[in-house]
This record gives sequence, C-alpha cells and structure tokens, in this order.
Amino acid sequence: MLAIFDYKAGNQTSVHRALNHLDIPNQITNDPDKLAAADGIIFPGVGAAGQAMDELTCGGLDEVLKSLIWQEKPVLGICVGCQILLDYSEENNTKALSVIPGECRLFNASWVDYEGIAIRVPHMGWNTIELQHECELFDGIAPEANFYFVHSYYPAPKEEYVIGTTVYGRPFCSIHGRQGLWAVQFHPEKSGRPGLKLLQNFYSYSQGVK
Repeated sequence: MLAIFDYKAGNQTSVHRALNHLDIPNQITNDPDKLAAADGIIFPGVGAAGQAMDELTCGGLDEVLKSLIWQEKPVLGICVGCQILLDYSEENNTKALSVIPGECRLFNASWVDYEGIAIRVPHMGWNTIELQHECELFDGIAPEANFYFVHSYYPAPKEEYVIGTTVYGRPFCSIHGRQGLWAVQFHPEKSGRPGLKLLQNFYSYSQGVK
C-alpha cells in the first residue's frame, strides 16, 4: 500500500485517482502509524512553499516525515513536495525541511529559449527529462517521453543529488534525491502513460524493499 501524505497543501486527489487507475492500493492519510505501515509515501504539493511548510509544521508533520525518511521509507516528492525537501526556498523566504542539501530558486524571466525568445514564468506545459544518472523510476520509460510541468520556482540541490535535468531557458534540475528518496518537479499523475509508469515503478520499488 502507498500512503499519500495529507498535509492540506498537496494535490492528493489527482494522485489518488492515478494510483486507483493502476490498481495500486493507496490511502490519503497523515496518521503516523499508517504512514509507517505503508510500503512507500507520496509527498505531493501545490501552491506556495511557505504555506506548505506552515501546514507541515503546524501539527508536527514535518518531523513525522523526516523521521520516516531517516528510517529509509521510500518517498516520492512531487512539485512543491519536491521543492521543500531542500534547505530553503526563495518563495516566501521559506526555511524548508533540509532533507536534501540545496535551495529552490525563481526562474529568471530574462532567460531565453532556443529561438532567443524570453521564457514565460511560470514554466507550464510539457517537457522532457535528461537523466544524469540511472534511476529505477524511469525503467521502461522512453528517453523522449514528455512530462507535465507547472511551476515558477525550480530545485537547485547539490550537484551529487541531481538525477535528471530539463531545459527551460537553460538546464535546471527536474529530479533530485537518492535511491529510495526521489523528488520530481513535474506532475507524474498528470503526465499520461509515462507518468503512470513512473508511479508504477515507485510502487514496485517500495514493495521490493520490505
């Protein structure tokens, strides 16, 4: 069973529907016992980093999540859930979870695309991933696969934690973490077959580390 971490700042319903489509058992919960019993945890997030951290810290859920990560419970962060695993976000001047060293930065609207046209912020739409290291999440996913993005800020972890990059004006980190702790800036639950395959791969990995 996968637990979808409920801290009132995530896109739990869309993730829940995607997992149901895959017939993956799951539940939306913030109960520490249920989170601990789950094979893996999906940590989604929408909105602003400051609001997300306020929701997490209000009930001590930040410490619950960090404790499970230190116990090597498989975790997949999505969007804002990806960003606040870092030390700091420029959005709302937010002190984040400090699970992965690095920070989250605002896209520079002066960056230009391949045609010399200034990028639009937020980055919204379909884009590809270039893996910098092998990653179990991408088993069976074609290199040219597109994933859906919508964000104004991007993760900038320490280089050794960068797993995949995407180009928007210039390359930025779109996947970071380590084995068993992955964070993706895009929305797999909204990314069609490649996104569903990534979620299936996370579930398969989570079951394999029992």
